[in-house]
Amino acid sequence: MMSERSLIRVTPAQATQDGAGVRLLRALGYRQGARMDPFLMLDAFSSDDPDDYIAGFPPHPHRGFETVTYIVDGHMRHRDHLGNEGDLRAGGVQWMTAGRGIIHEEMPQQENGLLRGFQIWLNLPAADKMQPAHYRDIPAGEIRVAGLPEGGFIKLIAGTIPWATCPLEGPGKGHAATQPIIADIRVMAGQSVDIPIPATHQVLLYVFEGQLQAADQVVAAAHTAWYGPEGETLHIAATPSEGVRVLLLAGKPLNEPIAQYGPFVMNTAEELEQALNDYRQGTLA
Repeated sequence: MMSERSLIRVTPAQATQDGAGVRLLRALGYRQGARMDPFLMLDAFSSDDPDDYIAGFPPHPHRGFETVTYIVDGHMRHRDHLGNEGDLRAGGVQWMTAGRGIIHEEMPQQENGLLRGFQIWLNLPAADKMQPAHYRDIPAGEIRVAGLPEGGFIKLIAGTIPWATCPLEGPGKGHAATQPIIADIRVMAGQSVDIPIPATHQVLLYVFEGQLQAADQVVAAAHTAWYGPEGETLHIAATPSEGVRVLLLAGKPLNEPIAQYGPFVMNTAEELEQALNDYRQGTLA
């Protein structure tokens, strides 16, 4: 019988604003100690009030990491200074490698209705931080989905999960240093699923619908469940009365120093100062 990862702590997401006033919940990255290497930040946004999101995220820079934006409900447009444009609709993913630098904007394309999704910041190893920027839009139809009992599912955004007789492969498969696994998982009331997690990886679950049953503890929505390093599988269970939907993040730690100033994430203070100077002088990318 395979051993399970143990829940070690639960933390509430912190309400904040970003961009031009978009209201969101920050589950990772609200302080330096609230990261899980290699993940730097996890933001969850969800509102049917356009005043909470309509101003969007006007042009802003990044260097040294990747952003993964997953839209659950709604419609958002991406544009950047390299000429890339993306139309991010419900169920789709935007994968952007900032590398040495990119200036982009993400603007809601709806005036009312529910806008719900996530943005994940995934660190790059020192050797890859200054690579050319890269952008990819992955529409919902290209994302692999496996069914679970009674209407549950596993939607694999990145990585590989050995499932049944063949793997599900996401667009992030080629990230050799961090080997990220990102998945949207819904488990119906009274059901559970066991996800194999490599021994090399750290792992957490962000609960965004329903309640997670973790051993004798119930984890409510808008909370992050952190798991220990021992064990071969992650047991995801709903309570008997209510289903649960979670975002799974797992990755191999880089174990490198982090120097961060807002949207710039480097390894040393000198590299960070260079990023700031490059941005001020218009030579970021």
